[in-house]
Amino acid sequence: MPDDFVIARNPDDDSTLPYIVRIPLGDGILLKAKETWPRTSKVYCHRVEEWPDDAEIVERVPVRSCVRRGAAIDLVLDRGRENRSQFVITTIRGGRQAIFWQTRRTTKQARPRVTTPKARAQGMEGLEILVDSHERYAWSFSDQQATTVRESLPAGDYGVRVDDAVIAVVERKGLEDLVSSMTTGKLKYQLTELASVPRAAIVVEERYSRAFQHAVVRSAVIADGLAEAQIAFPNVPIMFCETRKLAQEWTYRFLAAAVVAAEHDAYGAATVATLAEARPLPPREPTTAEIRAWAIENGYAVSDRGRVPGAVRAAYGEERSR
Repeated sequence: MPDDFVIARNPDDDSTLPYIVRIPLGDGILLKAKETWPRTSKVYCHRVEEWPDDAEIVERVPVRSCVRRGAAIDLVLDRGRENRSQFVITTIRGGRQAIFWQTRRTTKQARPRVTTPKARAQGMEGLEILVDSHERYAWSFSDQQATTVRESLPAGDYGVRVDDAVIAVVERKGLEDLVSSMTTGKLKYQLTELASVPRAAIVVEERYSRAFQHAVVRSAVIADGLAEAQIAFPNVPIMFCETRKLAQEWTYRFLAAAVVAAEHDAYGAATVATLAEARPLPPREPTTAEIRAWAIENGYAVSDRGRVPGAVRAAYGEERSR
């Protein structure tokens, strides 16, 4: 379970970054920050070697999720507002490393008119796509900035490789093949194989609505089967792309994005590993509500409001220390 997210005042009066934040990733990561939250713009941060003994804690908030994704750390706090943010590790002018704390709102304000690439996926030129040697009538990707190489894939029909490892694959299906594999149980085994690859998907050359017009299998059976497959394998999306051309385009974009994500993940893992690790925090003091709930559960007479008697607090403390 994630630890608490902590913000403290920086005792170094000469620093232009007046706060220290502790990110509960691994053993904890320490950063100096300009603000306590990125409310109007991105917040510049810098690494800290150790947690000051005389730091005054400003906020300590329970965390719902703290995950590294590439060169970024996604943080979700357990509170209603100002709860989702991200720490991004990047390189600025002169090749210097910089860390920015941002939210979706501040990112949008900072980049108001950004457009995504229209021709090359992820701006990549000459993406090499692996085509499984058993794939009949394979896509050529002639309309995309890509080349193809035939070889046996561990799963799926199309894939990409980074550093001699297949890091993403796509299984191509027509509607009849999808329904048949689902009703015979074959789809489950295919999804299991696809899930063994870091990033995978199934792309269907048909509209989702056409699945409800099958001549033999009832629409409810197909709809339930697809839903069950996505619940069982949430990391393997099933995409309906209407036509062969659109399915090919989606596959091209997916595989290119997977290559970029793999490169970012490798960079992020190496970069985050260099950040200072924080010492463990002392246990969080229990709230009155937690003590009252424990007392009621253990047969102590306590009021619904007000202070909890000292004897009850002492009993709670003895219970925790055992």
